[in-house]
Amino acid sequence: MLYTNTVNHLIKRHPQVSRRIVEVPMAFLCISSITEGELLFGLAKRPDARRLHTAVKEFLLRVDVLPWNCAARYGAVRADIERRGKTLGSLDLLIGTHALNIGAVLVTNDRAFSQLADLHVEDWTA
Repeated sequence: MLYTNTVNHLIKRHPQVSRRIVEVPMAFLCISSITEGELLFGLAKRPDARRLHTAVKEFLLRVDVLPWNCAARYGAVRADIERRGKTLGSLDLLIGTHALNIGAVLVTNDRAFSQLADLHVEDWTA
């Protein structure tokens, strides 16, 4: 599951991220519908950025966007991190829970996700 910052790196043609995307079959890549919302929010903030609009829309045509249906898992994960005195942004918690719920590796360079127990994370920018 590609996190929002990984998609942004891809759109900006980050060399390592671009290489890894090509190496992985498209059938193995996905994003959360939460990430789709974040990408569309970014476009709404920049209505005149034509290249960006084209790149994001082309990406969304090619990648599986999975619906977020993880309410039960979200409640348990949020309670767990709060019990441990940790915090994570609301949308990040939703995306992290989504990856946990489907057993996906979350591809991100955001270290904040280390707070989610059992979440497997890969950084493709390194």
